[in-house]
Amino acid sequence: MKLTNKTTKHERLRELTELLSEAARAYYGEDREIMPNIEYDRLYDELSALEKETGITLSGSPTQKVGYEVVSDLPKEAHSAPMLSLDKTKDPAALRTWLGDKKGLLSRKLDGLTVALTYRDGALFKAVTRGNGQVGEVVTASARAFANLPLRIPHRGELTLRGEAVIRYSDFERINAGIEEAALKYKNPRNLSSGSVRQLNSRVTAERRVRFYAFAFVEAKGEETPDFQNSRTAQMTFLTRLGFPIVEYFEVDAETVEERVAWFSRQAAESDLPADGLVLTYDDIAYGASLGSTSKFPRDAVAFKWEDEKCETTLREIAWNASRTGLINPIALFDPVEIEGSTVSRAGVHNVSILEELQLGAGDRITVYKANMIIPQIAENLTRSGGAKPPGVCPVCGGETAIRDESGVRFLYCTNGDCLAKQIKSLTHFVSRDAMNIEGLSEASLEKLVDEGLIREAADLFRLARFRERIVGMEGFGERSCEKLLSAVDKARRTTQVRLLYSLGIPGVGLAGAKLICRACGYDWARVQTAGREELLSVDGIGAVIADAFVLYFSDANKRAAVERLLAELSFEDAPESAEGGLFDGQVFVITGGLARYPNRNALKERIESLGGRTASAVTSKTSVLINNDRLSGSAKNKAARSLGVTVIDEEQLAAWIESGIPPGDGA
Repeated sequence: MKLTNKTTKHERLRELTELLSEAARAYYGEDREIMPNIEYDRLYDELSALEKETGITLSGSPTQKVGYEVVSDLPKEAHSAPMLSLDKTKDPAALRTWLGDKKGLLSRKLDGLTVALTYRDGALFKAVTRGNGQVGEVVTASARAFANLPLRIPHRGELTLRGEAVIRYSDFERINAGIEEAALKYKNPRNLSSGSVRQLNSRVTAERRVRFYAFAFVEAKGEETPDFQNSRTAQMTFLTRLGFPIVEYFEVDAETVEERVAWFSRQAAESDLPADGLVLTYDDIAYGASLGSTSKFPRDAVAFKWEDEKCETTLREIAWNASRTGLINPIALFDPVEIEGSTVSRAGVHNVSILEELQLGAGDRITVYKANMIIPQIAENLTRSGGAKPPGVCPVCGGETAIRDESGVRFLYCTNGDCLAKQIKSLTHFVSRDAMNIEGLSEASLEKLVDEGLIREAADLFRLARFRERIVGMEGFGERSCEKLLSAVDKARRTTQVRLLYSLGIPGVGLAGAKLICRACGYDWARVQTAGREELLSVDGIGAVIADAFVLYFSDANKRAAVERLLAELSFEDAPESAEGGLFDGQVFVITGGLARYPNRNALKERIESLGGRTASAVTSKTSVLINNDRLSGSAKNKAARSLGVTVIDEEQLAAWIESGIPPGDGA
């Protein structure tokens, strides 16, 4: 991260905390330096002085000895005052009427987990989730790991405030990009932020970069509390002065509120923070309090909601689809409906927990929508019969199933290691384009070959010539199809270490991870398959989850034997020249938008990697360069790059670097 020209002390405090934290992670956790020691010491002294001057110490500050806390459970605690939900409207004109002749604050309604924070004598004392509005869960350990929260503030006495714990879209995409199995990817940032805050191990909260944004001052005790002059705007200014990040808001009246709603609506698609609407609150504190509340809603605030187009339909059944990992996914099949311009009749339910939460059953009336206008999802079950139950046997092999609890989420698995679905799915991955690239071998064709007993493991694919006559006589093949298949198999015998490693389907080891591991092992397969956990963790970009899965895979004697049989059928292309010391050595690139010079992103990624660079899917503080031919775009990735000080270039600039041999940052 590069420092910007911002000049306020609070902004400088955040810049220094993030920069030095990143430097410390690189030095101690990744064995690399992003700044000289003398520069680190100088900035550390500046940060320390600023913390003393302002009285603010942010979460993750290197001046503090920060440890991650593991708790056995989350204790419950009643709120001193109920945390009610808000009445809602979708009509901007209704906000004008509601406001009348009063002034108000119009702010983003962030979509995460609502948390109440209490500080005592300048230190974070307690954090409690909203829960059911009356009783919440104590998540103090997780709150201390929020990426942007002050742990110490310049206020003596007691202070209570409320805000939203959220995960940015860019961090959400980064986390999901590291999950190979589609069914295991997180559904949305809101669910992920809620689960991350409610983790028993606060390290998870820190790794997922959960952030906090204050939206309401509750109360303060102590001589330093100012007179707010009956104004919520003054309260928000006070929280900002104490170092709290706050939700974006505008002061509005009846004449300007609809204009500001329109402004927020235009900005919604570009924001990196998930939001599901707006909140309008009276600025006059006493007036708002005099209105009281209903049994459900306070009368001093109202929510304006943005909603996806939803359609009501009838659920016909829950089907179950087995995957190559053994995970069995529930799929909702319903009467076709038209949503966002296309007809949909099925939606993923993701896991057993969601199935049970929605209480789905055949014949239920449900509402469905398209998440991000793309992926069909169930919004609500209107009748909630609860008739659908996880099957006791695998729908493919008939083997016994088992439900596993993974971080509080229940998944259904097939326990039969020889399940045909596992073989077909893993073989489909094995022959795919980025893996062994055996052209024309579809999942349906693989299923036929497995059913005939011609294939039981990957190595059998390279022995199919022995069964030529049987294949010719099989339905859907014939002479010409068989010849094309055998030719594609022979062509795939000559491969690379990267393709082979990726094709094995090791959990978490995607194509990018396979490239990193093979490069670190000098493209020596013997080194690859014997790499230990510590060696893998020393590879920039390989974390503990991937390392553990990798070691577990190659420690299995049966899997090692299967790989050896596979190696007997293959030969490797010459290893690429080492990219160490290449033009882009140590640089991390993110690619977005359309391309002109390269046919596709994979081609551009390969070019960058051939010169020593790495590619990633999301812009983070580790990103060196964002490639976007529309450099002035207001996209989320461009905005993230600008906020982090990441260089944004187009393909022409990349070509100039390559042609000149001058790497980024060397005056190019």
